[in-house]
Amino acid sequence: MDSLPQVFTHDTLPTQVRVYEVSARDGLQAESVTLPAETRAQLISRLAGAGLRTIEAGSFVSPRAVPQMADTRSVLDELDLDSDISYPVLVPNRRGLDDARAAGAKDVAVFVSVTESFSRANLGDSLEVTTARNLDVAAAATSAGMHARGYLSMVFGDPWEGPVDPQRVVTAAAQLLEAGCSSISLGDTIGTATPGHVTAVLQALIESGVPVDAIALHTHNTYGQALANVFAALQLGVSEFDASAGGVGGCPFAGSATGNLATEDLVWMLNGLGISTGVDIRTIAETSQWLSRQLDKPLASATSAAIVNQ
Repeated sequence: MDSLPQVFTHDTLPTQVRVYEVSARDGLQAESVTLPAETRAQLISRLAGAGLRTIEAGSFVSPRAVPQMADTRSVLDELDLDSDISYPVLVPNRRGLDDARAAGAKDVAVFVSVTESFSRANLGDSLEVTTARNLDVAAAATSAGMHARGYLSMVFGDPWEGPVDPQRVVTAAAQLLEAGCSSISLGDTIGTATPGHVTAVLQALIESGVPVDAIALHTHNTYGQALANVFAALQLGVSEFDASAGGVGGCPFAGSATGNLATEDLVWMLNGLGISTGVDIRTIAETSQWLSRQLDKPLASATSAAIVNQ
């Protein structure tokens, strides 16, 4: 059996999608096992070999807070930062930005919460303070000629505060764009979104003037809705999606969040829709199985096991 689904195209959907691979940062930071820099660099090399062209390489945060991301500079030292592959790193403050620049990073991501509770739990201060800090980092990065991406967390619900008004998402997205971010990743941090909810938030953003090509979606599969939510976003023209090989990761600061959307699950669906990604699904499936062995645990993706065992 060939490792490809039958193709049925839809004229209303994008013809091409960018997969923003997050396993080496967002994925691994949620794992109890801390992989050495050499292994993390090998993971990134395997992902690049699968055709992925945007691979989050790590973060410049305190190793006390996120020990899994220690030695990100050593990871970057193993990569060709002048290639056609983007290796963004997460930076939480000006010190992180300075460290990223010193390590040769060209692309960075900043993290803004939509809710007060998650800002205090994850970012360590009030929503006002953490938002201002990260907007400053984004502006400084773009002024230095770097590419900046903005993550929005708790877009579709908060475990402490409950429902989130889409207009709060609109306000935060507009702030990030004004600070110089070229794209905004909408985080379903605890995985409670449904397709109708995704549609409502996207419509609010688009009607406010946020360009659809500046919107990305970051889904978690807590309630099994990740791919359905991707399809809802595709119908409104979104063409960038975050995914993690094997579905590795979750959110270490939101206990109810389970794994990320698996890259191979996403690519399998997109292949079936005739949407180009440039990603070889068998190589991704094999990489996920390799990563499972490094972490000494089974990973969530059904697609990788189905493909590798054919």
